[in-house]
Amino acid sequence: MKRRLAGIGAAAAVVLGGAAISQAATVLNAQMQEYVNSLLTEARRNDPGVKTFSAGEGKRFFNMKRVHSAKKEERSCSGCHTSNPLTRGKTPVGKILEPISPAANKERFTDAMKVEKWFKRNCHNVLERECTAKEKGDFIAYLTSL
Repeated sequence: MKRRLAGIGAAAAVVLGGAAISQAATVLNAQMQEYVNSLLTEARRNDPGVKTFSAGEGKRFFNMKRVHSAKKEERSCSGCHTSNPLTRGKTPVGKILEPISPAANKERFTDAMKVEKWFKRNCHNVLERECTAKEKGDFIAYLTSL
């Protein structure tokens, strides 16, 4: 991860509201902006048609329900975080989750390593696979646009 972030360089930095994330309201710190830029680079490598991340697609991804193959239950990001990312959520075991949107929780999207850790864990839990770079970027675009 550190190598991926370091390889992006300052010349690749894209200001929020520019090419990487459209309609973003929350300004990301430099580390997170580099992370988003690395996601955009990866997304474009996988699909040259990707121009930007989409808050609209991120919202659809956040709310999309999927049936877990082993447990035969519906899962979604909003299942724990609620359909309103500005409010607290709760896990199935009752753990309280602080708001996931940085507009309501200034700690969100401040540490790229932590964000990647949670993507890895939660994507496997909900999707039963890793999230793509495009899905991650759209998700961040949505939550930072609130």
